[in-house]
Amino acid sequence: MKIITIIGARPQFIKAAPVSSALKQQGINEIIVNTGQHYDFNMSEIFINELDIPKPHYNLGVGSGSHAKQISDIICKLEEILLTVKPHAALVYGDTNSTLGGAIAVSKLDIPLIHIEAGLRSFNKAMPEEINRVITDHISTMLFCPSNISKNNLKQERIEKNVFVVGDVMYDIFKKWEERFNAKNKYGDYVLLTMHRAENTVPEILRRRLAQLSKLTLKIICPIHPQTKKILFQNEITLPKNIQIIEPVGWIELMGIGRNARFIITDSGGLQKEALWLNKHCLTIRDQTEWVETIQQHVNQLVKVDDNISIPDIRKGDFSNPYGDGNASERITNIIKTI
Repeated sequence: MKIITIIGARPQFIKAAPVSSALKQQGINEIIVNTGQHYDFNMSEIFINELDIPKPHYNLGVGSGSHAKQISDIICKLEEILLTVKPHAALVYGDTNSTLGGAIAVSKLDIPLIHIEAGLRSFNKAMPEEINRVITDHISTMLFCPSNISKNNLKQERIEKNVFVVGDVMYDIFKKWEERFNAKNKYGDYVLLTMHRAENTVPEILRRRLAQLSKLTLKIICPIHPQTKKILFQNEITLPKNIQIIEPVGWIELMGIGRNARFIITDSGGLQKEALWLNKHCLTIRDQTEWVETIQQHVNQLVKVDDNISIPDIRKGDFSNPYGDGNASERITNIIKTI
């Protein structure tokens, strides 16, 4: 069996690691395509190197650009590869432009499409990621959900065939590398911040978010995303004194910074779950989240742009894991073998 895997953004390199390993163990030939959506070394290759992900066989080199340009470039460049490789199925992850571009190219060639992390919904279609994940789910052949809530979301949209609750592949890799997260604390008493999503990096909103964060009486450590850094520079936006910028770091180092933090502030989907697994409270600087289990368990709180921001009460919250037992990749691979 030959599977083509399409990845291109930082979280997808991490998610692909345990699945690629499981596919190899089952003797499935995996062809990896890197779309190049994240072209900065610190946002892509560093994750391939540190997590033992196989080197991609193809790199589309799409780079930055508008949503339309990224997606159209992926479709056009990927089509030629698909026609050459002739895979039995194609695999995409999550909700990025790489996900949607890959899904469209694959479905147009009538190749079975596998979507890992299916069924997530924020119910905010102003988010590009919501559009990406909804369309991908509706054209997928096989859908792997991280939780029962995501499965129920698909059921509400009348997607019930070949839907499987397998857990979260991110938890697989979290468990594998957890012992390496015990890095020495270099920053003292601090909060970890990551901020990169489109709704927070519009210049006026970014200014308001920074003003909001300036009211915290704690040091904030922020590994800067290249896009956020670019917008700060182009618009001459000054950082509050309590925010310390550092260069992007590898995932293992990021988890170590998160483990030593008092709590975590983010607009990332993945880091909301990782905060839960690190037993850290999370403030999500968004209006909605697709990871609703973390809200229900009172370990995550949504913070809108005009809300007062405050230190969470660490005495509260349920840190039990609703996203599987760390064996999602093996379940996924065993099901894929039945195609």
